[in-house]
Amino acid sequence: MTAPEPLVLAIDLGTTNAKAVLTTRTGSVVARGTCPVGISFPAPRWVEQDAAEIWSATLTAVAACLEAADGLVPVALAVSNQRESVVAWHRRTGVPLGPVLGWQDGRTADACARLVAQGHAELVRTRTGLTLDAMYSAPKMRWLLDAAVAQGVPAADVCLGTVDSWLVWNLTGDFATDAGNASRTLLLDLVDLDWHPELLDVFGVPRGALAEVRASDGGFGVSTDLGVLPAGLPVAAVLADSHSALYAHGSGAPGRAKVTYGTGSSVMVPCVAPDGAPDGIATTVAWLTADGPTYAREGNILSSGSALDWMATIIGTDPDRPGGAVVSGLADQVPDAGGVSLVPAFAGLGAPYWDRAATAVLTGMTAGTTRAHLARAALESVAHQVVDVVDAVATDAEIIEIVADGGATASATLMQIQADLLGRPVRTADVAEASAVGVALLAGTTLQGLPESRASAPSAGGRTVVPAIDDVQRRARRTAWRDAVARSRSTPHTI
Repeated sequence: MTAPEPLVLAIDLGTTNAKAVLTTRTGSVVARGTCPVGISFPAPRWVEQDAAEIWSATLTAVAACLEAADGLVPVALAVSNQRESVVAWHRRTGVPLGPVLGWQDGRTADACARLVAQGHAELVRTRTGLTLDAMYSAPKMRWLLDAAVAQGVPAADVCLGTVDSWLVWNLTGDFATDAGNASRTLLLDLVDLDWHPELLDVFGVPRGALAEVRASDGGFGVSTDLGVLPAGLPVAAVLADSHSALYAHGSGAPGRAKVTYGTGSSVMVPCVAPDGAPDGIATTVAWLTADGPTYAREGNILSSGSALDWMATIIGTDPDRPGGAVVSGLADQVPDAGGVSLVPAFAGLGAPYWDRAATAVLTGMTAGTTRAHLARAALESVAHQVVDVVDAVATDAEIIEIVADGGATASATLMQIQADLLGRPVRTADVAEASAVGVALLAGTTLQGLPESRASAPSAGGRTVVPAIDDVQRRARRTAWRDAVARSRSTPHTI
């Protein structure tokens, strides 16, 4: 009798949904479950979530997945998570201390500007590979620490972590993070792969408040009795969601750029070493295994799926339908945006500009502009931002292939616009849950000696979209976009 295939349960906590995906160790999806996670905007540029809700939604998604699995039980767990968002909780009670500050949250932009003015930007860039910006975790950590202390909580009792640490803490009681998530905090030295004392001093974050940095497949404890999960399951791997999607697309194959479309977007391509990246582009740890670190160049876009949701609200369509589906359906009614450009700088602009003072603009409207033109402009805003990043990354990293994943890849219109504006083919992944599958694959390499090269299997296939406009049309659209970005940035106060 053949032994049953070992199964991995991957928990994937994104910005707006908690997902649980049960997979074989080679990435075939057996069952899935999901639960929405709320997000709030209590003040301009403030983006918050609730840590208790995140954990409750995670358990709900796990329960739904296992119910759909018809009695199948995983032998290991894996965690993929939204990056840079920060949770603070009480070390002894585990109770959250304040809101989760989301990765899009810009309340610490002024604090970051002060640090730049004090001359810390070069140290941060050299040590961490990142731009000193409010998107990253360290300034959020300091804000939450100050808020907790102001409420009478001793600093020694405060745990500060990215969302992976919060999930691992609740799953196992361990206080740990993987090197890839840690590399997104502004506190990790890319060479030493540990928290850097000078950076801790710059941001005022005590080392004792931070999780232990571990290899991505280094083990993160075993599950306690959680009701929906049995006790004793090892958390075999942890990867940040964008890194996990890259892993799912071929385990860091050189020249293969990955574009993940979510609330924001990430363009990532592996690189050889953590040396200087082009301006506006980050160098990050993709993952750390026994073979050493894999590094990547990356550009982060602050608003893509959220821009589609915003546009769907503005044009007054069915609120019960996903914003991306609404916008894409309307955009199909017109061949172009009719001269309209949207720059969705709702919290400033991310890569490659890193301009927190930029403001959202909608330009080029006429009396003949329709809802369909506005919808098309929203889709184009997502694609143009990706092209900006790809162009910047390509100045020092050869890009042979572009693979797209994430919910927005379901829009054939967006994928065509993306290929048109890039002027090169785009292959959409055939894995709907790339971030969940990627970390499950990494966890699978720890089970029964599965070779790491198997991680490339689920990415075979997918559809390829080729450009359908000529260079003249492409240049005209890119010029109009650059003009709109210039309007967005027409302020004397930039970072």
